[in-house]
Amino acid sequence: MSSVYNKLFDDTLIVKRVKNKLPHLFQLAELESSRNGKIGMGIGSVRERILIALLMYKFGIDIVDPDIPITAPEVDVIVQNTPLSIKTMTTNSDRWSSVKLIWTVDAQKALEFKNTYIPSCDMLMAKIHWNGNGKLLLFSKESQINIINQIGRDRYIKLPKENTNARGVEISPEALLMLENCQDTRCIDIKFTREKIDYREVYTKWLDAWREEY
Repeated sequence: MSSVYNKLFDDTLIVKRVKNKLPHLFQLAELESSRNGKIGMGIGSVRERILIALLMYKFGIDIVDPDIPITAPEVDVIVQNTPLSIKTMTTNSDRWSSVKLIWTVDAQKALEFKNTYIPSCDMLMAKIHWNGNGKLLLFSKESQINIINQIGRDRYIKLPKENTNARGVEISPEALLMLENCQDTRCIDIKFTREKIDYREVYTKWLDAWREEY
């Protein structure tokens, strides 16, 4: 069954804009989320909003519903009654690193999640490799379930190590590589080149709001 989100990858204009604009927008997100040169934990939420805005651009702002109840932790947005999970990760090479599925510091909750988790929707994944080759990928729900069944939960899901400050349950790099190579995975290859951006650019939208007369 074809997902509504495949339309992103079938649209040549969207593909071109993703290739040209996503690195710039993600770099702005880092500047917006940084203080004294260090990127804060809020970076993931900013990137998520950038990708939700892409969906709004493609499907229409009234079609895209980002107002998701907290009781649906896996879902980040809904388009045409079809839920979607959005994930982003940064790597220093072409290899995958682990990606958070849920945030928790409770070891028992993490174990319960591992033992009961079944993917309920497609996943839009941004793999960011600055000054290298990254990707925007769509993993189907069916592929995620198939990989769990193929390699098992112990290899698919990575629990936080005991007596560490790790704060979440993750998808393993092995599982992500297998998902990337699935036949029905969609992909846009992106060259993530950093630009020279004035830090004041991140304040432009707020400055424009103050200047607006109403």
